[in-house]
Amino acid sequence: MKPQPRFTLAATTLDAPDAHELAQFYQRLLGWPMRKVEPDWVEIAPSDGSPGLSFQTEPLFSRPRWPSTRSEQQMMMHLDIEVNDLSSAVEHARALGATATDFQPQDDVRVLFDPAGHPFCLFVRTGPSD
Repeated sequence: MKPQPRFTLAATTLDAPDAHELAQFYQRLLGWPMRKVEPDWVEIAPSDGSPGLSFQTEPLFSRPRWPSTRSEQQMMMHLDIEVNDLSSAVEHARALGATATDFQPQDDVRVLFDPAGHPFCLFVRTGPSD
C-alpha cells in the first residue's frame, strides 16, 4: 500500500484589492516580518517558521458581508487572533485601520473588519488551552 503523502499547511491566503496594503496592516497587527514580496503577492510569517499569511491582489475583489446576507458576498473564512488584553488589542487594531462591526455576537470576542473588509476576531483565552 502506498503511503499517504505529507501535507503541511504553509499559509492562509487573503485576496484584496491591494495585497501590499493589507499585508502591511497584518504585519503591524501581528508583528510578523515580510517573508516574500512580489508585485501582486506578499507573505508574512512568524520568525519561528510557523505558517503565516499570504496576500494576493485580486482586481475583482468584493468585500465580504458579515453577518451574511443572501444577496451579497458571504464571509468564506475569518481569522481568530488570541490576545492578552481585549480592549487594548481592539484599540490597537483600530489605530492600524480596522473597524469594529456593528454586530458583536459574544461578550468575550470582538469582531472587526480589516481594511479590505475581511472580518477577524480578537479574543482572550479563558479556558484550558487543550
